[in-house]
Formats: sequence, structure tokens, C-alpha cells
Amino acid sequence: MPNVNKSNLSAAGTGAGPSGESPSAPRRDQLYWAVWSMLAAFGTYFCMYGLRKPFTASAYAGSEFYGLDFKTIAVVSQVIGYTISKFLGVKFVAELPPSRRVPAILLLVAVAEVGLVLFGVLPRPWSVVGLFLNGLPLGMIFGLVLGFLEGRRVTEALTAGLCASFILADGVTKSIGAWLLEQGVTEGWMPAAAGAGFLVPLVVFVFMLGHIPRPDAADVAARSERSAMRRADRRALVASYFVGLALVIAMYLVLTVIRSVRADFAPEIWRGLGEVAAPGTFATTEMVVALGVLGVCGLMVIVRDNRRAFFGSLVWCAIGVLLVIAGVLLRKWLGAFGFMTMVGLGMYIPYVTVQTSLCERLLSTTRAKGNLGFLVSMADAYGYLGYVVVLLARGVIGRGDVFGLFITMCLWGSIVCLACLAGAWVYFARRLDRNEVSAVREVRVGQ
Repeated sequence: MPNVNKSNLSAAGTGAGPSGESPSAPRRDQLYWAVWSMLAAFGTYFCMYGLRKPFTASAYAGSEFYGLDFKTIAVVSQVIGYTISKFLGVKFVAELPPSRRVPAILLLVAVAEVGLVLFGVLPRPWSVVGLFLNGLPLGMIFGLVLGFLEGRRVTEALTAGLCASFILADGVTKSIGAWLLEQGVTEGWMPAAAGAGFLVPLVVFVFMLGHIPRPDAADVAARSERSAMRRADRRALVASYFVGLALVIAMYLVLTVIRSVRADFAPEIWRGLGEVAAPGTFATTEMVVALGVLGVCGLMVIVRDNRRAFFGSLVWCAIGVLLVIAGVLLRKWLGAFGFMTMVGLGMYIPYVTVQTSLCERLLSTTRAKGNLGFLVSMADAYGYLGYVVVLLARGVIGRGDVFGLFITMCLWGSIVCLACLAGAWVYFARRLDRNEVSAVREVRVGQ
């Protein structure tokens, strides 16, 4: 079993300090830094999306190469780069010292913008090389930002704010891309123009990240101390909870595929619903989804008992999946806007819960050596690998019935997710109980 900090054994389960007393109410400076941290994380990742998603607002109609439409080639190229980045992040994010996170984020963003410039310079289809280069660094940024927020009594609230950024940014940045096209910017240069507009605010928000204080003693007692992970540490954590992590990652993979299809082919899905979405529509639906997810996932911060919060996270995941099923079955009654909103909310609740609460509380409950960036990067890596496989296997997705494919994926994917959640519940219920009993025995022997 993972290493257990015996002096904080009771704190691991209850969120209380070493003395057994509950943490005091937040002081004014704690509230200040909580707001500062949420704004910094939200702003950084929101601006990062300005370099990643605007290109999907264009249909790139009339361009086909090797039997595939150009948009499919473009999406696949960026996602492959993004997927490789996630696998690199399993090691890079887990091992990077906190002092090097800020320069790393700035360097990765600069490389991503260079990729967008190449997309504008190079002729089709070779311009997709620029999108590959754009995706290659961006996949590591989420894990790096998480490193500033994890291991705190308010981590769920902070990370929910972070995750709300990419839900909202997904729609807003596509709206900005569509607006730039209406202003006469070419399809090739629109992504670089959109990305350039986000660079200055991104630098400001990264500067704010760099000034976030480290978790204090009460945070460490309530959750656990987070540290860089070497290869042996990563193997030990995965080996200790392999089956449960595999089931959670399998669910996360399915959600990543469905979420990515909804994001990258939103215009096509809207047309399948019988409507043509205006530029502002993407932002409106995602704003509603982001607010709902922020409220649901952020509320987990009030549950101090780490074990209870962990299993509560599994319940929220199941509720979200059921919302997806309800949205599909009621789509004719809901209408296009209601369908996109309900399905978006349903898939993002479990997706974000894994990132904000489930992995955070697993580390807090077990007191295992590790960090949130490693677990989330690993889940993301396999999730985006699954999306690449789907895109390559369904090479006709850009010119076929995207809407029909999306509906099928929502229904069958939801069934798979519910099965994975049930299995994860059974596994962790048994595994964590055994760990708790073993840890108590070790403490008694030591006494």
C-alpha cells in the first residue's frame, strides 16, 4: 500500500488538522488568495484556448485531400499533437519543480502560436503541420496549472473555476473565430489572429499564477502534501489502485471522445438539429454549461471528509451520465439549444469531477505520494488517444452524418460509463477499507 502519514491518519479521512480540530474559518487573506488563484487559473487556461480552438469555427468547405475533407485532417493533426503532449506530460508535469512552472507555460504558449503562424503561411494540406505543432505543447498546460491549485482545503472550488474556463472558452473562442471570418480574415490566418489577441492577457494571468502561495500546514493536514513524482513513485501509485484507476480512465476516455466531437464539430451537430448556430450561440450554450458545472463541482469543497467526498464524486459522475441519456431521449422536446446545453452539462459534470474532486480526494484519502497533475495527465493522455482512434477510424466524419454518430456515441458511451462507475465503486469501497484497516494496525504496532 502507499505510504501513510501516521500522524495525520485521522486527518486523511476527516479533513481535520493534526489535533483533530476542524480548520478555522477562512481569514481575509485566505479569501483574497483563493479569489486570486481562481482568477489566475481561469484566465490562463481561458486564454490558452484562444490558441487552440478558434480554427474549428471554420468549415474549410471545398477542400479535400486523400479522400478526406480538410477540416477532419486539421482536427486530427492538432489532436495527435495534443495527445502526444498529454503522454509527455505524464512525466514532465509530474516531475517539474514548482519554481519552473511559469517559464514552462510561457515557452509552451509561444511554440503554440508559432504553429498557428505556420498554419497561415503553409499551403494546404501541409498547413496542418502548423496545427500539429500547435497542439504539441498545449496538452501539458492544464497539468501545470493544476499544480498551483491542488492539495488545498478549497481545491475543488479552485479547480472547478479552472475547468469552467475551458468549457466557456470552447464556445467563446469559436465565436471569436467565426467573428474574425465575418470581418474578412482568411481561414488560414484566422487561428493565428485569434491566438495573438490572447497572448498579452495570458502573460498577465501566468504572472498571477507565479505569485500564488504554497499550501499551508492546515491544507497539508486536511488533504495531503503534494510532491514531484519520479518514475518509481508513479509506478507505485498506479500499481496500488490499478483496477480502480483503469475503470475511471475508461469512463474518462469515453467522455473525452464525446466531448471532443461535440466541441470540434459543433457547427455540424447544430445543422443536424435543424439550426445554423450564430457566432454568439456557441458562447451562450457553453456559458450555461460552465455555470452549472462550476456550481456542482465547486460545492464538493464543503465536504471535509475525504473518503465521503471521493465516493460522492462517483455519484455526481453517474448523475451527469444520466443527464446525457435524458438529453438524447428528450432532444425533440428540448430543441437544439436545450439539447446542446443538457448534453454538455451531463458530459462535463463527470469529466470535470474527475479533474477537480475524484483524483484530489483519492490522494487525500490514501495520503499516497503523488500529485494531481500526474493523475489528470494520465487520464487525458488515454482520453485523447481514444479520440484520435475514433477520428482515424471514422475518416468520413467530416462529410458524413456527424449528428447521427454523435447521438449513437452519447447513448452507448453513457452505458459504458455507468458500468465503469459501478465497477469503480465496488473496487474502491473494498480497497480503501483494507488500506484504512492496515494503516490503523501500523499505527498501533508503532505505538
